[in-house]
Amino acid sequence: MTLLDIRLLNVYEYHRMVEAGILDGDERVELLAGQIVNKATKTPPRCAVVKRTMELLQKSLGSLVFLSIHDSVRLNNYSQPEPDISVVIPDRLYYEDHHPTPLEIYLIIEVADTTLRTDCGIKAKIYAESGITDYWVLDVNNRQLHVFREPSQHGYQSRLMLGDDASSSPLQFPDVSFEVRDMLRPLITT
Repeated sequence: MTLLDIRLLNVYEYHRMVEAGILDGDERVELLAGQIVNKATKTPPRCAVVKRTMELLQKSLGSLVFLSIHDSVRLNNYSQPEPDISVVIPDRLYYEDHHPTPLEIYLIIEVADTTLRTDCGIKAKIYAESGITDYWVLDVNNRQLHVFREPSQHGYQSRLMLGDDASSSPLQFPDVSFEVRDMLRPLITT
């Protein structure tokens, strides 16, 4: 058996495909490690967790950051994902002239209901290789927060799994703490 020699797409070619109409600008895809990948469906639980988390971030961090939902970040020449939430350095042009790059990103958050394996696997590796220092994955089904830190070319060197009774602080804002349960669906008690 021989390995196929796969030609990877770069960010420039990816953009050209949209400009040429090969990819529809509204198509739910992202560029990961040189490959065009379909994005997961936005299920109601996933959307609710994204909105709930955005509200918490906005209340706690306010004008200290820019918050984005499903907007592109440019990690390198071969990866331009659209994370569920990006917490980035404020830019007076609102990133009109470029997508945020790793040096401008404080925190990336992915919400997983059907994508846990991808978010904790290939995406974590790509984010680590690109130097994203703080990466969180909210696991909707198991009510957990996976916190990835200490990026290297081999992946993250630190990975914590927190239950919904725990809290976490963004690396850049250690005085601000978020309860995992507050980002997830409230538990109904009878």
